[in-house]
Amino acid sequence: MSSMRPTAPSSSTAPRQASTRRSLALTLLSAALLGGCAAPKFTVDDGRAVDPTLLANIGLYGQGEQALRPAIARSARLKDNDCDRQWELPISVATSQGWSENDRVAWVRALGVDERLTVVAATHDAPLKPGERLVNIDGSTSNEAQKLLVELGAMRERGRPFPVTTSTGKTVQLNPFQVCRGYTRLAPPNTPELQDYHWLMSYHPLELAKADLTEDEALWTVLWTQGVSEEGGARMKVYDYGTSLLSTLYTVATLASGLKGAAMAAEAAVKTAQQAAASVATELLKQQLIDQAKTFAANRLKDEIGKSVQALTQAQVVASMQQVAANRGLLGGISRVAATVFDDADAWAYTRMEQLGANPLAGFTLHQKLLERNLLTNALAFDPERMASMQALTNQAGRGEEVVAILKGIRPETLNFDLADMPLASAQQAFSYEDLEPRSTNPYARGLIEAMLEMPDTGLPAAASSR
Repeated sequence: MSSMRPTAPSSSTAPRQASTRRSLALTLLSAALLGGCAAPKFTVDDGRAVDPTLLANIGLYGQGEQALRPAIARSARLKDNDCDRQWELPISVATSQGWSENDRVAWVRALGVDERLTVVAATHDAPLKPGERLVNIDGSTSNEAQKLLVELGAMRERGRPFPVTTSTGKTVQLNPFQVCRGYTRLAPPNTPELQDYHWLMSYHPLELAKADLTEDEALWTVLWTQGVSEEGGARMKVYDYGTSLLSTLYTVATLASGLKGAAMAAEAAVKTAQQAAASVATELLKQQLIDQAKTFAANRLKDEIGKSVQALTQAQVVASMQQVAANRGLLGGISRVAATVFDDADAWAYTRMEQLGANPLAGFTLHQKLLERNLLTNALAFDPERMASMQALTNQAGRGEEVVAILKGIRPETLNFDLADMPLASAQQAFSYEDLEPRSTNPYARGLIEAMLEMPDTGLPAAASSR
């Protein structure tokens, strides 16, 4: 029997086998390289339990931004040559980068925001829509959201169109536009109670979004914020006599309120403000606020959430507006100076609403909703002093009866306000800088915005730490 020997590959088979081995080696090498340079993973909603309060606040933040961003663009139509100017963008963005894993899931679930810069609001004609994610700003890319925010801020301040690219590869041009000075911003979701009023920017508490702003009410909010800057800027600058620089933290905060570094600074500012208010408030005022809150709550027990609110009695209106006045009186730092021109900001907004063809009584409709929903710790509801000023303005314009209709039949002149027992409620005397609290070494003593302006980049709160 003949022996069996392996058959040598033919001359045509050998090259094919060698080629196959080389292709396999290249495939394995490519897979290894790709594995070593894998794209970053982004948070997805895995259905886990998250902080329900934070989840609700993130949703409110998005709702408020979506009302305010078109209003900001609408205010640009003023083209007011008499006001100082700032650049704005047709979009607002947010990022969850730096937050704990649970909180990042909350951002995705409530607003579709992950670690990338995510559009949360846009003007009607913006080339981007909420939910789109920016990965390239004018040729700059980074896995760190703050670096992209810094680039976005720089391009905004140049005031020229610039390209941005989304995660789907779409490239569009963003066109900055100018508005009157006074950025209108909402408190970050982690500190919904934050209030800070400054000539460059104002933070409104997140409860404002609970008012379900109409287009005209959103425009009133924007114009009123700009009015605080225009009418009170000089006075605020005299109080804050230092030189402020536009720090990185301030720049990114004007673009994304929820950024971890800015949000941590907001927590510190809120704590400082609460401590200052507690030390300023008299025991009489504290007890009065407690009593008013109890009475107001008792009278509202029959109201049902989600249904039309029952008409407020005159006593309820008086109690609510006194609480609004107390909120104004307890503001500190630069916000306390700003509060002395809130009535001037009302008039400023009223005039410009008319110029833009909007309803100038939107301030009253917003005021009424805030009172009916017991949203009283903000600057948009009128206190007694401001109501009197606005009533005089509307009466002069022949619109007094329209105001009465908005206020559900209650005439402002029939409200009985006893301000004698409210020492901090309204500015009944001429303003004096001597009435302000002494300057403090606490960086947040003059408010969050001023602290961010002067905070060196090396002093930024650690963005990578968890809540």
